[in-house]
Amino acid sequence: MKELFPKQHVMGFGFSLLLTIVALAVVKFDMSANMALGILLVTAIAQATVQLVLFMHIGESEDKKTLYITILYAVFVGVVTILGTLFAMIWGYN
Repeated sequence: MKELFPKQHVMGFGFSLLLTIVALAVVKFDMSANMALGILLVTAIAQATVQLVLFMHIGESEDKKTLYITILYAVFVGVVTILGTLFAMIWGYN
């Protein structure tokens, strides 16, 4: 029965909840912008790592090259989307 209990998944879920609570606390309390950005950046990277390793099983694939290329492509698409949105909405594209 011990093999059937997803211990790592439960621990990952708990850690994800903790990181979410930390990010919420940063937003809730009035912190300086630099400190808040630093804490949020660290929690975001930790959250992404937990999700990739524990829930998406990134280390268990045999074809690691394709997996990492796919992740880099997803990051690229995200960055282009964010910068395009900032360009269109804030930086005055007409």
